Amino acid sequence: MAGPLRLGVNIDHVATVRNARGGGLPDPVRAALLAAQAGADGITAHLREDRRHITDADIARLSAELAIPLNLEMAATDEMLAIALRHRPHAACIVPEKREERTTEGGIDAAGQHDRLAPMVRELGAANIRVSLFIEPDPRQIAAAVALGAPVVELHTGRYAELDGEARTAELRRLADAAALAAKNGIEVHAGHGLTFDNVMPVAAIPQVRELNIGHFLIGEAIFTGLEDSVRRMKASMDEAR
Repeated sequence: MAGPLRLGVNIDHVATVRNARGGGLPDPVRAALLAAQAGADGITAHLREDRRHITDADIARLSAELAIPLNLEMAATDEMLAIALRHRPHAACIVPEKREERTTEGGIDAAGQHDRLAPMVRELGAANIRVSLFIEPDPRQIAAAVALGAPVVELHTGRYAELDGEARTAELRRLADAAALAAKNGIEVHAGHGLTFDNVMPVAAIPQVRELNIGHFLIGEAIFTGLEDSVRRMKASMDEAR
């Protein structure tokens, strides 16, 4: 039987709107607090190398003001490691990052970057920061996460979200198989990227998945219905799937 499913709300794109004009509004920290009031179980924020949305000041305020866990998405760089160790978020999700991409495209190659990631995973873990690796639903990447000692993987659902018909069904099976393999090896499974009201339920129904991280869609939907409504509706869909 599937256990409870948590929702992490990514507030990056509130900061994107703020930064489009400059100044302090809309405030991503206010969005995080509203999401928490609406039932979000955690807040995710990606501090990118070029600071295109979330800023260092946002991370400092989120760390100080949130009563629910903060999940810091970060590239595997010395700068981001130092920031994580300074702020000590509940979790750090290591993601690939390219300057030219609009959003994170695909999972990190944990298998190919073992030597780079291993000391980072150790240092974050020693600081009581729960390490997650954002990976493709691929047995090779699951094996790499096991070898690295990462307690959590977040499966990239972007390909699933972009497909339809039989191709989507096949990708859903790939996600389910990867989730089962990770859980069998003692790794907690999260998932995210591209999830909406229309496509979330099949992923939420995968019994080994413990958390979904969703941002862009919820922030966009909030323009029409409000952030609290969009978060509550997503939580309801996730609960129904379980």
